[in-house]
Order: sequence, then C-alpha cells, then structure tokens
Amino acid sequence: MKYSVSKENHLKAIFHLQQEQGLVTTNALAAALRTRPASVTDMLKKLKEQKLLIYERYKGFKLNTEGRKAAVQVIRKHRLWEYFLVKKLQFGWDEVHDIAEELEHISSRALIDRLDAFLGHPETDPHGDPIPDSQGRLQVRRQTCLADLPLNKTVQVSGVASQTPEMMEVLQHNHIRLGTRLEIKKKFPFDDSLEIKVRNRPPVTLSARVAKNVLVTYDESLTERR
Repeated sequence: MKYSVSKENHLKAIFHLQQEQGLVTTNALAAALRTRPASVTDMLKKLKEQKLLIYERYKGFKLNTEGRKAAVQVIRKHRLWEYFLVKKLQFGWDEVHDIAEELEHISSRALIDRLDAFLGHPETDPHGDPIPDSQGRLQVRRQTCLADLPLNKTVQVSGVASQTPEMMEVLQHNHIRLGTRLEIKKKFPFDDSLEIKVRNRPPVTLSARVAKNVLVTYDESLTERR
C-alpha cells in the first residue's frame, strides 16, 4: 500500500523510537519530528484507523505487524539510497541523509529491488546501519558504544548512532570513519571525555556526547600486541 510522505515519516520515527523506548508517547514523537503534539495526535488517529498501530491507554503506542512492515520498507529505501549516493556518486557520508530523506518516498518497489541488486545487496549503509532485505528482515548486530569500553582495547568503528551533519563533521575532523581501528587511552572523570588513539595518528580527545554516539565492535584479533 502507498502512504503519504507524512505518514511514512511518522511510521519511520515511531519505529526508531520504539526500538529505544518500547511504547512511544505523543510528546516523544512530536519532539523527534519537530512538530506540535496536536499534529502528531491527528496523524496517530489516522494510522490507528488504518490498523497500523497498537495503543495502550495512558501508556503509549507502537507499530503492529503491518505498521512495522511499512516502516521498515521506508528505512530500506533510505539506507539503499544513502549507500548509492556514497558508493556510486561519491558523496560524503555527512552529506547524504537529507537527500535520502527525499528519495525514500519513491514508491516503486521494482526500482528499489533493482537498486538493491545493482549495488550488490549491501548489508549496511555508509553509517553502519543494517539495510533491511526485500522481505523486511533486519540483521541484528552486536555493537557497543565507545563510552562503555575499557582502556587499551582495540576496537573497530561499526556505526554512528547520531547522524547529524554536526556529528559527522566531528568524526571527519578526527579521522574517524567506518572501519577505523582505535582504542581508549584515558578517561577523564570530570566530564567523561575520552582520549583516544587512532592508529598512526596523535591522540585526540572526544567529548562524552560524541563517544556515546560512536558504535564499535570488539574482537580479540584486533587487540594490538604489546
């Protein structure tokens, strides 16, 4: 079924919020979409009428099976377009989010399936997020945020939680991208900032906010021998 741009945006936002919070509140959704709670309430009524939501009185709401399918298809399109823009058109990973926000509303299923095949069925987008397959299946990845790691353990950057242009600029400035290997050399209790070492580069300091948004994977084989 084809949905309006506004409905797709609401479905996608609900999907992301319920991954973090379980049940989603009207205020949380309004904040995520940067709109008024009254506008969100009107849209929720429409989505409920279309049987895309489950509502628990006084608690919140979440997508039902059909709502989740619709949301995941929007996410699939968004992440495939981001991959295409970076890998084929040479955009920077900090430039593609807003463009993909527009392209994700193209409704042709055949186009998206051909795009997926043309790109070689990539598993993750340029920010490390898993790309749903044509059946809506999402690969679960075991990741840890940089802020939770111990000292002197070599890890590999595998994703970025916040993908705002400002966040991506900080990472670019510090030579951090997907696949970058790094380790924490020091933690500063005063503000929870971290001194990190990227291989072959001088140590740099990252704020706690940045560290919480950098996702990494750890493997014994990546630990540097001393």
